[in-house]
Amino acid sequence: MASVKPILRIFDYDKAQEFYLHWLGFRIDWEHRPAGSPAYLQVSRGDITLHLSEHHGDSCPGARVFIDDFVALSAFHEVLLGKHYQYNKPSLSTPGYDPTALEMTVTDPFGNRLTFVERR
Repeated sequence: MASVKPILRIFDYDKAQEFYLHWLGFRIDWEHRPAGSPAYLQVSRGDITLHLSEHHGDSCPGARVFIDDFVALSAFHEVLLGKHYQYNKPSLSTPGYDPTALEMTVTDPFGNRLTFVERR
């Protein structure tokens, strides 16, 4: 089966690391960052894989990634709030499209949104 790896536009490598690695708990799988060139890297957390790019034209800021079937979303939410990341205080909600689901959206420093959904 093929896999999908969204490319999200970033503008600041250090801010991306703070958000994706230190706050959300992703890890860098690999990166391509020759001297004097924009960064391009793959990050993952469990079975979630994203590409982050500083390259102009790879994508536009403001994308939204829907992460379905996330396990233990309430616990993950509590971990995030406990880290006291000053730029994001996500909440949990029941989406209108599914009263059995739990949803949390976080926005990265570049306007990209990640929506985590757990089916209860």
